[in-house]
Amino acid sequence: MGFLDILLGRSRPVAPDLDQLFGLPSAAVTLEAAAGFTPTGHGSVCFASVEGAAFDDVREEVRELLDADSEPPVEVSRDDYGYTWLVSRREPDDLPALVGDLHAVNSTLEGSGFGPQLLCSVVGFRHGDGRRLGLVYLYKRGTFYPFAPLPGDGQRRDNALELQVRAALGNDLRVEQDLGRWFPLWGAPGGLG
Repeated sequence: MGFLDILLGRSRPVAPDLDQLFGLPSAAVTLEAAAGFTPTGHGSVCFASVEGAAFDDVREEVRELLDADSEPPVEVSRDDYGYTWLVSRREPDDLPALVGDLHAVNSTLEGSGFGPQLLCSVVGFRHGDGRRLGLVYLYKRGTFYPFAPLPGDGQRRDNALELQVRAALGNDLRVEQDLGRWFPLWGAPGGLG
């Protein structure tokens, strides 16, 4: 970063730190104690699709890597916006294995030169009363934020719950401070949207 960048208030973007994902199991304990949410066992990685044999090979490598260790095999789907989601399903009490799956997907894509296509990773949580919550890891920011869709057909969020979760997890995860980057994930695979 140069002197002119400092004067103009420009900063370097935060580098992704995939090891932040390993903070999710301890954050899950805090989340259950503070708000009553428990893991669903579902998690996913979202990335912008790229056409070509190299990307298809990497996507197949990721799928084979995860299929070897999980039953049922991982699911690959596309959302209405054209993004690809790789969904992993584990037992709800096996959050460390789920986090390992998500880390492996992100690391494989990043190591193969497709880091710029990575968008986010999501881990699902549920409350006993049926409410849903996702903890979203923004790859390009290296931060997490909560996404809490309200039940029903409309696309509405439980903003109060999201702020409550932010306050509860502030010591466990690197939480995104810019609320404008707390993007809704309507229709995201894994039961969130």
